[in-house]
Amino acid sequence: MNRKSSKKKQKTNDNKMLSWKETWQINKMALLLIHRSQSGLIATSLMPCVWSALTPYVGIWLLALIIDELSGSRRPQRLLTLVLATLISSALISLADALLKKRKAVEEECRFYYLRKITADKMMDMDFCIVDNPDTDRKLAQILQNQSGGGWGLIRAFRLMEELLTAILTLFGGIAMTITLFTSRVPDNAGTLTILNNPLFLALIIAVMLAVTYIAPLLSNKADSYYAFNSNIHTLANRLFGHYGFMGKRKEFAADMRIYRQDKLCEKYNNDKSGAFCSQGYFAKLARGPMGLYSGASGAVSVMFTGVAYLFAGLKAWAGAFGVGMMTQYVSSIVRLAGGLSSFIGTLGQTRINATFVKMLLDFLETPNVMYQGSLTVEKRNDRQYEIEFQDVSFRYPGNDQYALRHVNMKFTVGRRLAVVGMNGSGKTTFIKLLCRLYDPTEGRILLNGIDIRKYSYREYLSIFSVVFQDFTLTDLPLGQNVAAAMNYDGSLAASCLQKSGFGDRLDRLPDGLETYLSKRLNKNGMDMSGGEKQKIALARALYRDTPFIILDEPTAALDPLAEAEIYSNFNAIIKDKTAIYISHRLSSCKFCDDILVFDSGAIVQQGSHDVLVEDTAGKYHELWQAQAQYYNSQPNPQGSPAR
Repeated sequence: MNRKSSKKKQKTNDNKMLSWKETWQINKMALLLIHRSQSGLIATSLMPCVWSALTPYVGIWLLALIIDELSGSRRPQRLLTLVLATLISSALISLADALLKKRKAVEEECRFYYLRKITADKMMDMDFCIVDNPDTDRKLAQILQNQSGGGWGLIRAFRLMEELLTAILTLFGGIAMTITLFTSRVPDNAGTLTILNNPLFLALIIAVMLAVTYIAPLLSNKADSYYAFNSNIHTLANRLFGHYGFMGKRKEFAADMRIYRQDKLCEKYNNDKSGAFCSQGYFAKLARGPMGLYSGASGAVSVMFTGVAYLFAGLKAWAGAFGVGMMTQYVSSIVRLAGGLSSFIGTLGQTRINATFVKMLLDFLETPNVMYQGSLTVEKRNDRQYEIEFQDVSFRYPGNDQYALRHVNMKFTVGRRLAVVGMNGSGKTTFIKLLCRLYDPTEGRILLNGIDIRKYSYREYLSIFSVVFQDFTLTDLPLGQNVAAAMNYDGSLAASCLQKSGFGDRLDRLPDGLETYLSKRLNKNGMDMSGGEKQKIALARALYRDTPFIILDEPTAALDPLAEAEIYSNFNAIIKDKTAIYISHRLSSCKFCDDILVFDSGAIVQQGSHDVLVEDTAGKYHELWQAQAQYYNSQPNPQGSPAR
């Protein structure tokens, strides 16, 4: 990227800078958000800021008195009193500082988790259709990368608040300690140095100091803005590094890394000198160009203030306006004053830059839900007589012009076994998502006992379903907690569900039974489970919930034939009076079902029992059955005749 295009890019990015009014509104909202998530953090963080900003002036003041006494009367009793006061105050200040910082450290240890919980809670509160949108994942990834990569966002907003308060208090303390520097007069017999008493000269000195103090952080913020407003570049670079830079230590990649030497693939990205942060990358060019220039200029200007301050205080002391002790106080205080003013201006600039990133988070948190939540209570029927009906349901995913389902009409009741079959992409999974109300139909409606499911309380409606998704997840927590999806659970019920799902023998061999952790990440005695064992645990979790509807997406895909046979032989005992809905590619499982829905191109093309559908030679089910028939019919039985 050449310098011209770099300048053009920077100009475009500068347009993202928020107004000061927007900046303060956003930071106010950010602090309220932090306070709601961790109420004790702000108070425990501000107290050390106040303490550390003001207490150094106590030492400066006492030191000035000691130096004045040494250069003047040199009274032993007075010196002893001042030294003891200095030692005692230093000890008390240090003790209080340690206590305040200890309390702050406790809160800060939890800060990351509380702030990360903010986005986690929002994701849980979002409609699934929004969470499932790739754009939501992209926005969240951008926010988290801004936080972990550049440090921008909510955490920096809090740190900037601390820095701003510290700077303001430092300013007040510095002004209080240095005001007499400007009001003390040079003796009239000081000759040409009496010009130091001239109000215009004093105004000029103050103006120079303020200008220098203002320009230094302004230049520093300008340098930082190049990095901040090119966050999309370093975010992508961080994501690439996070993937390729750590593939070698990820267990799930270990086998493939060795077989296919994927480490060579990683080297291409990890050794690319033109990468964003590398020696020939975009930010390296900025550092050698405008960003480095502004940073260097900021440092040079900062040194100028110290020189002006020392010169002015030194000339007044030379002229006899005050003694050596006061000279020490003024120089020390004015340097702190300059640092406070510089920090104040710099923090203001950083706050304005950071507000753009905080706004990104706030916009994400304000993402509205689009699904009507409903208010009707789902009837808790003892007889579990529920009826589901699809009435001319059509659906297309957001941003997609193609319909995933078209004109679906069907009805089924609790207690029946329903199989959903079809080729990949035929609409099976979409059908289940609509049934569970993870999405709402684009057209048509779904009824539960004659009432549109959108009118029911959303949470209550979800509570009548147990689902084993094909891409289900288990936590690293103990087995029993995984089955119950809760910390406290009924151990006998959990064991019974595991027994029904075919996990009973494995449970008997586990050293800690239901308290066995499902990996070694959280407990060294944890056990790694195979894919089939995990699927049995997921099935037990669905049974433990004891809902009228149980939905199984490829329930035996990871099981061996014997385990699959065990599940189906105990099928009725496992499901009991529940409605079981299967999504399956293994048509042999359809024999156990009362009804079968055959999907093709988003529509139900056939419906009926296995015996009826398999006899329809022109139908899609017969075609699918014949494609798999070799697996059902070609294996010889023990007597040597073909199995049927």
